Amino acid sequence: MSLENDKVLVIGGTSGFGKEVAIMAQHKKADVYVIGRDQERVNKLRYDENIQGSSLNAQDPSQLRGFFDKYGSFDHIVSMLGGAMGGSFLDSTVAEIRVAIEDKFFANLQLVQIASKYLRQHGSIILTSGSGGHPYDASGAIIGNQAINTMVEGVAVELAPDHRINAVSPTWTPTGLWRDMNSQQLAQQKTNVAENVPLGRVAKLDEVASAYIYLMENDFITGQVLKVDGGVDL
Repeated sequence: MSLENDKVLVIGGTSGFGKEVAIMAQHKKADVYVIGRDQERVNKLRYDENIQGSSLNAQDPSQLRGFFDKYGSFDHIVSMLGGAMGGSFLDSTVAEIRVAIEDKFFANLQLVQIASKYLRQHGSIILTSGSGGHPYDASGAIIGNQAINTMVEGVAVELAPDHRINAVSPTWTPTGLWRDMNSQQLAQQKTNVAENVPLGRVAKLDEVASAYIYLMENDFITGQVLKVDGGVDL
């Protein structure tokens, strides 16, 4: 139930939820590594938090295998792969929907197929799903999230009893994913989202990140999707 001396990898760990998970795991005395696309952010995390990192494209299987060949096996592997998408089935192009599903589901499927071979005994994989959208306004993203949830259930059986897999499903939260919004747009989006959340607000980064830590530390949870969404789907 402790992360002390565990080897933890966070893919997409240089901003947002991933960065917060990496820092939380580090504070619990885990040996933390991050993968990110931006070398400057990797360097800053290494300097500020003494967290090792690499800049690479985690959707490229050869780069991913090269990373694991260099750094070896891990106790826990966390994935933040996947983006967001707005738009309905009729108003979005097939190409846009396909990209959203590819980035969310197939990128994580490929990761699981590769990373599962580099898990230590009783290690775990934690993916990122999503809550709060609707098929009519987030078509490709909804399919991707539902596919993640289904994959977690199937792979959990395939990995048992030696390894575990779960997912965290947050709703919209202000992270670096929305860095293109100005402050006014961000404030309006927070207000709009909060109106539909039973708890009346959006999540904080540490509230979401703590769910990943919980799933690492509890050895008797597998095949589950842990919603951290303020009840938005109720």
